[in-house]
Amino acid sequence: MTLASDLDVVPEALAPSGLTAEKLSLPTLQSKMKIDPEGYQTELSLLYNQFKSSLELFQQQAALNFTSISGISTDSTVAKDLGDRAMFLSHMTPFYPEQLANFPTELADFLRSSGRSLPSGLRCHIAQALILLINRKIVDIGDTLALFMELQTLGDRALRKLAFSHVVQSIRRMNQKHKHEAKNRTLQNILFSMLQQEDEAKAKQSLITLCDLHRRKVWFDERTANAICTTCFNPSSRIMIAALSFLLDFEKIEDDDDSDVSSGEDDINVNQPHVVLSKEAVYKANHKGTTSSKKKKKAKLQRVARSMKKQQRMSSEKDNLSYYSPLNHLKDAQGFAEKLFSRLQTCNERFEVKMMMLKVIARTVGLHRLILLNFYPFVQKYVQVC
Repeated sequence: MTLASDLDVVPEALAPSGLTAEKLSLPTLQSKMKIDPEGYQTELSLLYNQFKSSLELFQQQAALNFTSISGISTDSTVAKDLGDRAMFLSHMTPFYPEQLANFPTELADFLRSSGRSLPSGLRCHIAQALILLINRKIVDIGDTLALFMELQTLGDRALRKLAFSHVVQSIRRMNQKHKHEAKNRTLQNILFSMLQQEDEAKAKQSLITLCDLHRRKVWFDERTANAICTTCFNPSSRIMIAALSFLLDFEKIEDDDDSDVSSGEDDINVNQPHVVLSKEAVYKANHKGTTSSKKKKKAKLQRVARSMKKQQRMSSEKDNLSYYSPLNHLKDAQGFAEKLFSRLQTCNERFEVKMMMLKVIARTVGLHRLILLNFYPFVQKYVQVC
């Protein structure tokens, strides 16, 4: 079958071979193929060939830097068809492990080679299809972690949020029942190596991921803590400031243009009003109104009580200065303080950044009871000058 003939066949309506002449849409075909995989192998082969043909065409155009307005890379219909096929085949992979054995690799390679040139919607569709395979443990997260970290640097806000959430949630689920030390070490090495790269975008996303996992106590270990602290010496001011912010007990590190990228259901909202449980509300819930209204009032009181407990817990955690701070895990606290102090003395950063550096140094000195001989005279002189 040629490339042109493959693309002319749109899998919106297919008839199962030898069973019925009734045309089926992709969702209907998907449900039927799950019930009877053997009876729909011809349809699977057709769709898989169409997917590979479209994939090849997109890759060729990406290699040629194809920018024609009428080109397939800008055709929303063709892009949607390719995305739908990718998602369809991802759902079918568990039912056809032999026929679709190469599909996950083809999907990942396609994102690696042509991700930058694809339309935004198609990129997200392909990424979602790959995430589905990872969630079903058909693909190992270690094989795709670097890819999903790179996808966060393409300038696509929706894709960045999707990829970041996938990485964090996958690692959280992996460690939910017990810690997988070997896997964790492998994944950490990937992020640590990205943290040392000259590419600022990759290093920043790696730092954000490490800080979020450390804040959630998924990777609450010395290796992660020291990697975050070492980032204070990164040549990039933006990355250094991000690391300093986290060390100063900020709840999360946010992208400059995407403040909700690392938000989750357990994030602390500092602007949330204080909840109060009044005696009058308790009395009304138990003595006034009908049975139905009392039930609703009691349910509301229970929600308020849970909210109060949550606020008390967050308040007690916030009072602990070392909470979520990697500074407690420093292997060489003296060396860290001296090196950061040396950078402070020679840097040309703005006043606010210098104050952040001073605070981190002071906190390190206090936590580890260090002696930093020139620090206090410097602070005194600095205050006098300013």
